[in-house]
Amino acid sequence: MRYAILLPTVLAVFASSAGAQLAQPPAGVAEGVLKESANACPGNPELAGLDAAPAWSGWGGAGNTRFQTKAAAGLTPADVPKLQLKWAFGFPDAKSMYSQPSVAFGRVFVGNDNGVVVSLDAKTGCVYWAYQADMFGRFAPIAAPISGHPGSRYAIFFVTRSTTAYALDAHDGKLLWKSQIRTGLNNLSATAAWHDGRLYVPMSGTETLVGADLKYECCKSRGAVAAVDANTGKVLWRTESIAEPLRQLGENSNGVERWGPAGASVWNTPTVDAKRGLVYAGTGNNFGRLAAATSDSILALRMSDGKMMWHHQEFQDDTFMARCQAANAADTNCPEKLGPDYDFGGSSAILETVNGKDILLAAGKGGVAVALDPDNQGKLLWRTQLWETQAPSASGLVVWGGAADGTRVYYPLQQPGGGLKALDILTGKVDWNAAINADRRGQAGPASAIPGVVFTGGWDGILRAVDANGKVIWSFNAVRDFDTVNHVPAKGGSFGSAGPVVVGGMVFAASGYPGTLRGTPGNVLLAFGVE
Repeated sequence: MRYAILLPTVLAVFASSAGAQLAQPPAGVAEGVLKESANACPGNPELAGLDAAPAWSGWGGAGNTRFQTKAAAGLTPADVPKLQLKWAFGFPDAKSMYSQPSVAFGRVFVGNDNGVVVSLDAKTGCVYWAYQADMFGRFAPIAAPISGHPGSRYAIFFVTRSTTAYALDAHDGKLLWKSQIRTGLNNLSATAAWHDGRLYVPMSGTETLVGADLKYECCKSRGAVAAVDANTGKVLWRTESIAEPLRQLGENSNGVERWGPAGASVWNTPTVDAKRGLVYAGTGNNFGRLAAATSDSILALRMSDGKMMWHHQEFQDDTFMARCQAANAADTNCPEKLGPDYDFGGSSAILETVNGKDILLAAGKGGVAVALDPDNQGKLLWRTQLWETQAPSASGLVVWGGAADGTRVYYPLQQPGGGLKALDILTGKVDWNAAINADRRGQAGPASAIPGVVFTGGWDGILRAVDANGKVIWSFNAVRDFDTVNHVPAKGGSFGSAGPVVVGGMVFAASGYPGTLRGTPGNVLLAFGVE
């Protein structure tokens, strides 16, 4: 379960005090275009191809590794200590930077908790276009080709909290299509994945808070993954994360029927395995009184039709709901035994190749990292406990996921003092645990890696770079006021679900995440480079 997704949506107008006009919005943008900015780009040149400049599109790149090669990163370990703030961009009235920036065509695409998505120049932060979606989302926009829309070569794809998927023209922000993905009780809290003209959309259940509500008929909502035609928005298939049919479980003390099994939300970006024709997704805890065999699991779904081919369950019988107490469980919708809430969240599944062997890596809130064999029905290769003295609470140990560089997998730890553990991919052996020296809340945001360096952000609002030996070689405290290129008052805060992105000699990071552990709000996108 993710408490932070319960924050209310704030829909606000994106306008600056300077009031300079953006270029006239293109025909066909019937809703939500934001017309004012203090730093509109002087022109809007046509886009070069996707391969013409380094890029970071979507959540974590190929295999969800969150790794950028030396050529694409444009930074070496020797460069990283020289990083300086190049520009900052402020989002009016925002409090949480849910959206991770993506970079393509020399432009940055990013959203905020007001549902605003903008296209900025990567070098200067000037605005090419802005679009108002229906609501916020924890998405990293995806830049990819699109067909069937005359005049549009590339689109920016994203899916909001309401499971509304959008395709915007990457050049001018024109709406190409939008589509409602869910069919029942679902919402979304992660980025979709794109491959070969399809979007793979993760969805979560919605009944976390109703365990003690005797008037509510609980629980029926389930996690799911849907495949969507990226050219049209048509839903091609939709697979629930629980294979067992819903069944009646008797009435609560108010005479209201109870149902199950439910839950097993998919909080993370699906991992594409084109070689085997599969997508992998992690699931969370159950809702209600009955546990499913696919909760707290890694699922393998067939890309062609969504059929579940295999799964690996790490924690059994994890049924968790907020506002539940064991004393009155028999009378309510709550589970008889409250589980630990050990979701696989973040970039749960990382597909990495080492010495010609493909390995599927995963870790989650329960503080256990595993390696699975994708050639043998997900057989367990190794399991490593990441916590040392005390089992994680429901807040979790690995929240938004790790990064892998072909030799090691790196997991930020949400624990007192933080931590960044480096594990050998072949054996699961812990090579080192970086001394982050954060506050008691530790690291929550996802790690990002380049050769020889891992970037990790924490609840304390400090973005850090750690070298190949586990030493912190650079840090930046974002909890401060910023002068922004668009003259919007901006402050930095905690680093949460949006991880840092490294492209073309620059590092981009969205700062501000109130979250659940008394995080610090913020409304700024930061861009770092080397002088």
